[in-house]
Amino acid sequence: MQYASTRGHAAAQNFSEILLGGLAPDGGLYLPTSYPQVSGAELDAWRGLSYAGLAFEVLKKFATDIPADDLKAIVEKTYTADVYRNARQGEDAAQITPLRVLEDKDGRKLILQALSNGPTLAFKDMAMQLLGNLFEYALAKKQAELNIFGATSGDTGSAAEYAMRGKKGIRVFMLSPHKKMSAFQAAQMFSLQDPNIFNIAVEGVFDDCQDMVKAVSNDLAYKERQKIGTVNSINWARVVAQVVYYFRGYLSATSSNAQKVSFTVPSGNFGNICAGHIARMMGLPIDKLVVATNENDVLDEFFRTGVYRVRKSAETWHTTSPSMDISKASNFERFIYDLLDGDADRVKALFGKVETAGGFDLSGQPGSDGDEFKKVARFGFQSGKSVHADRLNTIRQVEKNYGITIDTHTADGIKVALEHIETGVPMIVLETALPAKFNETIREALGRDAERPAGFENIEALPQRFEVMTADVDKMKAFIAANTGL
Repeated sequence: MQYASTRGHAAAQNFSEILLGGLAPDGGLYLPTSYPQVSGAELDAWRGLSYAGLAFEVLKKFATDIPADDLKAIVEKTYTADVYRNARQGEDAAQITPLRVLEDKDGRKLILQALSNGPTLAFKDMAMQLLGNLFEYALAKKQAELNIFGATSGDTGSAAEYAMRGKKGIRVFMLSPHKKMSAFQAAQMFSLQDPNIFNIAVEGVFDDCQDMVKAVSNDLAYKERQKIGTVNSINWARVVAQVVYYFRGYLSATSSNAQKVSFTVPSGNFGNICAGHIARMMGLPIDKLVVATNENDVLDEFFRTGVYRVRKSAETWHTTSPSMDISKASNFERFIYDLLDGDADRVKALFGKVETAGGFDLSGQPGSDGDEFKKVARFGFQSGKSVHADRLNTIRQVEKNYGITIDTHTADGIKVALEHIETGVPMIVLETALPAKFNETIREALGRDAERPAGFENIEALPQRFEVMTADVDKMKAFIAANTGL
């Protein structure tokens, strides 16, 4: 399996060669030169597998250069009930991503797929725990070290840090928007005292953090000298690890490959739902992929109109589903590459226009950049938007109707899912996090605190260690260099 850049000017490489990096040298994102296909016979054989067994079958189609025995050992080390132990009451942690049927009447079936049983109580653990073990394996083989430079709007950072803490040869430099995460999210990251973890709170919004990660990744000489890698969803290995739970969700919700399901995914950076797109391209019988946004609705606007319009920092809302407070979806380029039938030169031109003009228009209207929006439907995409009042109402209704408490991002997903659910096609909503991570809004919605898993009772009171910095790329480079000694 070979991987090429969405912008077409980087040499094809194998899985291990792109594992430790992020952006391709030409500024594009890596995709396989062709998507591996899954047969009906394979789906049948996979129905009885454990999550680790399923992960091995899916990942070996992409990581063809890693010996099968090594890959199997890595996934079996990763996907255990001990690692994913924070199940809700009534869920089986050993299933790793159990399904809960919320509603099943008149042919309408609404299902919640639990993805937040990992160590940081968010879906990011599903891929990040694997990534930590893959990184450690690859670095040990090369006797090398890696400085991870990433950005988070809330959950990626803690998931990465908990996956990488104590890993030999790895340091983590994680940017987050200063005072724009929940108190729980900030405490999860900033309370870590491990010497290989560096938290930097940036005066700005998430997109300012993400722009700095891309700027450093595009400085190829600095990137090589400082041994920079990334764990953001621009990293291909993280995206492909997320493909696995779409297969698990489908196989758990169906009894026959003739059945289809749809997925609704709360999305800001397009990484989570991009994995669903990849699963669908591999042949998984997915009907619709529904993008659920919050007030920062750049993706909803595109899937309604064909216009991709990046918001400036001042136009980015700070919301009660903060992990989606993103106005430049860094994984979106992968989908556009497929939408444009792999026309890398056109992809490069369009995303160059994102940087110079703030977006592009594929609606086909006079003056637009093209008319490919009409092809979006064949990829199964739909979208919707949820705002603060919707979140509060959905949290209350889910508690009343189904007897469970959901977090704010999952509430965005359920609100939009109910607008798109169709008779005869189960709708699976991907859970984003456990509600304890967003207790301020849970208290506003329900008048009480969210239940906390054991070990997280007083996390906000722990000592915190972090640096506050401006969104200055040169100062950031100097900070990294000073703490690596390279």
